[in-house]
Amino acid sequence: MRRETVRMQAAELFEQKIKPPEVARRLRVSPKSAYQWHQLWRDGGVQALASRGPSGSRCRLSPRCLEKLAAYLDEGPAAHGWVEDQVWTAARVATLIGRKFHVSYSVSGATRLMHRLGFSPQVPARRVAERDEQAVTVWKEATWDEVKEPGRPAGATSASRTRQASPAGRPKDAPGADAATPRR
Repeated sequence: MRRETVRMQAAELFEQKIKPPEVARRLRVSPKSAYQWHQLWRDGGVQALASRGPSGSRCRLSPRCLEKLAAYLDEGPAAHGWVEDQVWTAARVATLIGRKFHVSYSVSGATRLMHRLGFSPQVPARRVAERDEQAVTVWKEATWDEVKEPGRPAGATSASRTRQASPAGRPKDAPGADAATPRR
């Protein structure tokens, strides 16, 4: 149920002279909310409980600018100077907004704006532009096996730093001595 619907129901109950604790119980809201709504209702009537729209700061770009931004994002990063990879990061979008619209956006604000426009920020792979993929493959195949440390032998291991006890060394009447036999 939307918050505004609950507030309007509260207003109807207040008009019927129902006290805030009972309103809170019926609408399953906190008594604090019911008392706040009751005060608003007494001071300004039903209109005081009406929604004033979404909270938070408003978008600093006009609808026309948002359309242009979406078109710029569709063109891709290379069209706007980022030729290393074809990835829109939130930092790049914030920079693009500053360049094109002379409006400052934080990286998190640019992320929210991208989501609003149906885009998702990407995280580029951190690779050197001069990377030689063939040399990397040769190194992995030829050198890596020589330099890597040998791993632990396969088999049963214990996360404990102490040595694992042998079931044979356990007294017959010790707790868990019959653990080797299946339970029924």
